[in-house]
Amino acid sequence: MGGSVLPLLSVVLSVCSAVGDAEGPPHVDGSPPAKIAVVGAGIGGSATAHFLRQHFGPEVQVDVFEKGEVGGRLATVTVNHNDYESGGSIIHSLNLHMQEFVKQLGLKYRRSVAGKTAVFNGEEVILEETDWYLLDLFRLWWRYGISFIRLQMWVEEIMEKFMRIYKYQAHGYAFSSVEELLDSLGGSGFINMTRRPLSDSLLELGVSQRFIDEVIAPVMRVNYGQNVSIPAFIGAVSLAGAQNNLWAVEGGNKLVCSGLLKMANANLLRAQVNAITPIQSGEALQYQLSFTSAAGSESELYDIVVLAAPLQTGVEPGVHFQGFTASFDQLLRDYHSTVATIVHGYLNTSFFGFLDPRLFPFASVLTTEKPDLFFNSVASVCPVNISAGFRRKQPQEAGVYKVFSRQPLDKSQLKTLFRSYYSVQVTEWKAYPHYGSSQGLPPVELHQNLYYLNGIEWAGSAMEMSSVAAKNIALLAYHRWNRQTDMVDQKDLMHRIKTEL
Repeated sequence: MGGSVLPLLSVVLSVCSAVGDAEGPPHVDGSPPAKIAVVGAGIGGSATAHFLRQHFGPEVQVDVFEKGEVGGRLATVTVNHNDYESGGSIIHSLNLHMQEFVKQLGLKYRRSVAGKTAVFNGEEVILEETDWYLLDLFRLWWRYGISFIRLQMWVEEIMEKFMRIYKYQAHGYAFSSVEELLDSLGGSGFINMTRRPLSDSLLELGVSQRFIDEVIAPVMRVNYGQNVSIPAFIGAVSLAGAQNNLWAVEGGNKLVCSGLLKMANANLLRAQVNAITPIQSGEALQYQLSFTSAAGSESELYDIVVLAAPLQTGVEPGVHFQGFTASFDQLLRDYHSTVATIVHGYLNTSFFGFLDPRLFPFASVLTTEKPDLFFNSVASVCPVNISAGFRRKQPQEAGVYKVFSRQPLDKSQLKTLFRSYYSVQVTEWKAYPHYGSSQGLPPVELHQNLYYLNGIEWAGSAMEMSSVAAKNIALLAYHRWNRQTDMVDQKDLMHRIKTEL
């Protein structure tokens, strides 16, 4: 959800078991599933539909239910005849699934527009990017010692291990839980990182408290809207997104979702799924989905169901599980509110200590964790379609800015940040899980042929994490259906893959 942190920070870089019987009896005639349902058409759901089509073939009917807009938390708003990202806005260069989607769909990479970043503590700018990379490095060293080098090495090591997932998935291997997936990549170290605060891990690494407060905390605030008490693995995912080798899709990232659904030849049903009920007929198990559309209340039977929408506490109408012997109440969890405010107006640069707006050199400003700071970040944003002659507006000109905050901004706060403005558009997202270091990871397999994608978000929430989870669930569903147990939860996969080669 957060924007690029740009080159300044590029140098910085109780377990829940599955409920119910996941395997169940073999299919009577060995036939493929007739109908598969995916609930949710965000990046996770649309990618799941795409991968399910790849593995189950052209004959299977894939229905995708979406109560809102295709794209989910990938969305845009229109300001002065241009569209701007209001949801997920950046993609890492190592996100191989997203890169492959863009290639297959014939989409284009959005042209990058340079801009400098600063960190503001409520009183003054304490860290800023210049035009000279070596000067930036020297300033980091002078203020923080070798903390930024230790951090960069730590993030690179984690990313290198995480990249193994692409090789595993290319060879068809799947995992029945988020824990099994993480263990295959980084052993118990990765799992422990989901249970330990980021700040503790960094201090043990030798990163200074000052660096954590002035660099790490602002990155967490802009990317997840939370502080450094979030789990270490989630923090590492966030810090990987603080590099300058980031990109976005020309025309809007949500185009990936609509493109994947079309490529999957999936049936998009504009409906709210209200209930999922198991229907047993002899040895065959199906699921009845009850849903509400413009035509009224309806229901359909499916052989496989994938929930690709977050199950949140206090959100109605939600999906109800009916007729199951086990309770699913533990799946309902809190999601963190993030407010994205898109403002067309004149930034009040004097608030940041620059009385003359022409001398304000920054495109984005991050903030430290201070009680009186009412916003997490403010950034000049570019439209999703960037023409060859496009240039970023200068601070003395009316521009379009995105402000992230925990609460909607009131008029006095808007007047503090902007000298004047033409329009304000507010989008309040339940953007990410409300992270803590004590909660376990939700199950992937809820019941036989019933899967939950969004449990991956409790290990790390990003477009690519959802895409990895989508590929995993498609493989897992295929292997479970065909009783290919040797392709699920295998150990020592790197050695196994080398042996296969």
